[in-house]
Amino acid sequence: MHNWARYLIFFQYIGTKYRGVVKVPPQQLGQSGVQEHLEEAIKKLKPVNPVSLSVSSRTDAGVHALSNSAHFDLQRKNDKPPFTADVLVEALNFNLKEQQIRVTHAYRVPDDFHARYRAQSRTYVYRVALGATHHTLLPLTDCNLCWSLCNTELDIDAMHEAAALLVGTHDFSSFRAVNSPFKNPVKTVDVVAIQPGSSFAHSHFHRRLQFWELTFKSQSFLYKQVRRMAGVLVAAGRGRLSVSQVKQILDARDTLAFPHNVAAPAQGLFLKSVDYKESDLLFSQKPDATEDPKT
Repeated sequence: MHNWARYLIFFQYIGTKYRGVVKVPPQQLGQSGVQEHLEEAIKKLKPVNPVSLSVSSRTDAGVHALSNSAHFDLQRKNDKPPFTADVLVEALNFNLKEQQIRVTHAYRVPDDFHARYRAQSRTYVYRVALGATHHTLLPLTDCNLCWSLCNTELDIDAMHEAAALLVGTHDFSSFRAVNSPFKNPVKTVDVVAIQPGSSFAHSHFHRRLQFWELTFKSQSFLYKQVRRMAGVLVAAGRGRLSVSQVKQILDARDTLAFPHNVAAPAQGLFLKSVDYKESDLLFSQKPDATEDPKT
């Protein structure tokens, strides 16, 4: 079937109004996930086959993505050739114009490609704002896009010490959400970094606020692991947890050992990138048709 193709798309979204990236169960009326809107956009291209999106990385309600990814198959009617990547991106964004979701790139990939299992790494960034005594004092460009703390400073040295404990291969059972589906709790975290950040409107906002960014990179993470790691680092920075207590939490290997009300809230978390081997995307270099799906 020369008109059948598998595509990998990269997409971004502001997660504030969505119940996460994956589909919401039908019984949760009035709520939707990012996946549903992407699938609706694909259906408007009128494929022959049922539309089913396989998302690489799950994000919770209120969490954002600068670049998530997913694959899907698309067979066109009447023997029409596959869409080019550029035309597919333009068409999907046209169909998504009412949503806070945008497709940034598309690749034609081999038929056995899988967005989740072929991913080499995932990188998350957590944004923290300091010095705003109330969230209304944040610029509009950062509302619901960071964790706003009234603290005017953090103990960054303590945060670096705590971050070093989380790097490497560990049993992260203590950082897994209670009642989450069981998966192997042993993960290798390649990067835990803390660096200064900035407001999205830093050049145009009159109030001086300090921002910090916490970066986490691994091939995969447990459910809510990143938010729990971010919360522990911020707690160390605020003096609410000592570095030795962070080590005790990690060494406990028990989700019940994680302190209450320490996990970082969803709105500060961004999935920054999902990375693949270039060789896995080589099929995308093959020439294909350029027909406009809007016609």
